[in-house]
Amino acid sequence: MGISKAAVRTNAFRPSPVKRSPFARKAMRRVKPAQDMNFEEGQKVVYPGHGVGQIQSIESKEISGISISFYMIRILENDITVMVPTNKVANVGLRPIANESEVSKVYSMLKDKKIVVEQSTWNRRYREYMEKIKTGSIYEITEVLRDLCVLRTDKVLSFGEKKMLELAKGLLVRELAIAEDTDEPTVEAQIEELFAA
Repeated sequence: MGISKAAVRTNAFRPSPVKRSPFARKAMRRVKPAQDMNFEEGQKVVYPGHGVGQIQSIESKEISGISISFYMIRILENDITVMVPTNKVANVGLRPIANESEVSKVYSMLKDKKIVVEQSTWNRRYREYMEKIKTGSIYEITEVLRDLCVLRTDKVLSFGEKKMLELAKGLLVRELAIAEDTDEPTVEAQIEELFAA
């Protein structure tokens, strides 16, 4: 019904992710396992790589003669509808919105600017940053944003670096706004203020 207006993607038979880097594996360990999680209609969740979405419904569909239950998730940023099998939640990395202690840790990470950004090629950093973002971990996304904000105090960011910064900021701001029950401009202003100096 409402799906016809939006692109629909399914993760029913997507193979397991390819070999992850050490930091990506570490990030997955830091994210609460989701295999036993049950989500409800109307609940807001985070879908790795896409950001915050809302569960519109839980539907059963028959595929190759097998009945499979799906979460129908509308991604808030672009209105795409994604189908996630309820028994593949852990594989996909679907998780709830960050809680109060996780939000607190995010702001602590953003304030900790005593870091060294690797002086590797942008192509290599881009791949590493994308891997971090694809984990769906709020902490990995925070690291990408913080690293690029620190980097821009030392040099003018390239077009690719600016796009990556905006991607990480958008994902983080949208989740924090919901977690803190506030609006996105307020959260973005708070983050920018941390790096203003």
